[in-house]
Amino acid sequence: MFTKIKNHYKKSKLINSDFSFLFDEVNEDEFVSFDCETTGLNVKKDEILSIGAVKLNHQKIELSHSFERFVKPIEQIAKESITIHHIRPCDIHDSIEAKVAIEEFLHFIGNRTLIGYYIKFDIAMINRYTQSLIGTTLPNKSIELSTMYYKRYKKKSSHEFVDLKFDTIMNKLDLPKLGQHDALNDAVMSAMMYLKLKNIPEYKGAYR
Repeated sequence: MFTKIKNHYKKSKLINSDFSFLFDEVNEDEFVSFDCETTGLNVKKDEILSIGAVKLNHQKIELSHSFERFVKPIEQIAKESITIHHIRPCDIHDSIEAKVAIEEFLHFIGNRTLIGYYIKFDIAMINRYTQSLIGTTLPNKSIELSTMYYKRYKKKSSHEFVDLKFDTIMNKLDLPKLGQHDALNDAVMSAMMYLKLKNIPEYKGAYR
């Protein structure tokens, strides 16, 4: 009930009715796994450099329906951040404006449930743009992969530390790594992670 009220309020804030599809009834068999590369971890001041996403339908990753956009930042990319996201100024020389990338991303995800690793950060970054572009934040449901993994991990004792690093989870689930970390590769690997976790008996019924 609370979610419906919250989304009704968000929809009332739309300044562009072309994006009313975000509030359509959700198809529980469709998902989008996505990831953002950013200039830093400060949601208030840092910028998105790239967005990668892939659709899932009926427990299948639709690689033919993938999304990848490089975004032109307003500020110059700091040299120290390049060692983290590996995106150099030359890589985004022909990139598109954030407004265009975000609008295309919204059309790609539609009203689907979003999947990601520490997805709250990525959603918060997207919301920083949507707030001014369409007047409101994303209404989409979301699934956090580190939480899924933590819940299914069988600790040997109540004091055992559970390593929730992305690469650790991939190794523990015996999933292949797709080259260097970039937004699209991470989105695809996150999709694989979700399907593996979803089909572990403990999770059946807990996550659609």
